[in-house]
Amino acid sequence: MTLYIAREATKLWRKVSMETTVELQLLLEKWRLLLLGLVFQYIHGLAARGVHYLHRPGPTLQDLGFMILPELGKERGYISESLFTFIFFSFLLWTFHPFVYHSKRFYTVLLWRRVLAFLVASQILRIVTFYSTQLPGPNYHCREGSMLAQLPPPNSVLEVLLINFPRGVLYGCGDLIFSSHMIFTLVFVRTYQKYGSKRFVKFLAWSLAIIQSLLIIASRKHYTVDVVVAWYTVNLVVFFVDKKLAEMPDRATGSSPLLPLSMKEKDGRSKEELHKLLNGNSVDSADRRQRTQMNGKHAEDANHVHSDLMANGT
Repeated sequence: MTLYIAREATKLWRKVSMETTVELQLLLEKWRLLLLGLVFQYIHGLAARGVHYLHRPGPTLQDLGFMILPELGKERGYISESLFTFIFFSFLLWTFHPFVYHSKRFYTVLLWRRVLAFLVASQILRIVTFYSTQLPGPNYHCREGSMLAQLPPPNSVLEVLLINFPRGVLYGCGDLIFSSHMIFTLVFVRTYQKYGSKRFVKFLAWSLAIIQSLLIIASRKHYTVDVVVAWYTVNLVVFFVDKKLAEMPDRATGSSPLLPLSMKEKDGRSKEELHKLLNGNSVDSADRRQRTQMNGKHAEDANHVHSDLMANGT
């Protein structure tokens, strides 16, 4: 039993090592766009912090969702955040599963470049929207009488740049239309819908997105319009941005987990995958076409020889 575990652990380590080598080479090629996407996450947080200084508390607007869904309140508001945290880290772990499983359909680096492109495009629209019109926040800490509803003028630029993380993120006001939580949730769900392989997980993901929408409204973090606008805006953004991006190569090679090839085979396959990806061509396709042409030529030559023999009566 111990020998078996040691052997499988060695195979797994080799698999992770080879995958890491391929992904690191991709990262060296594509790091600029990845860094830009990550930096924009900070810019988005900075914009949300800035609009809090402009927020003015007022009476909560009339909202159909508030009429239908009872308020969770301060004591149960964590339910919405807990579900979002589960969705976020579940997606994060799934994007790294090619390091362990052979059933890999994508490169992790390329997938995150795509995800960050969706997020940045949606967040740019969100920033423009919530700076255009500030609505009175419906959450308990944004209502009239709350000390957190309106921020005093900052004492220094550094105070703004640091965003008072994480308290400034958790207790922000004014960045309403449209929901940032739904941007992340819908981008993750749409990405798994395209590149995931489990039908049940896809159904579960869309179900969790709907539940997340209801919990956001019930916790009064957003008005119903913030969630509704997020649903059609993010889906349209993903649809159009995805059409503009070059399609990722499909790496599907099987479905058996933790069954790495020998080191020699893996070296050849990993180098071949990287060569095809970086040069934008397919060695396999060319090889197949060449073999087909060669086979066709051989077959044609054989037919000519057979015909000549028959004509000579041999």
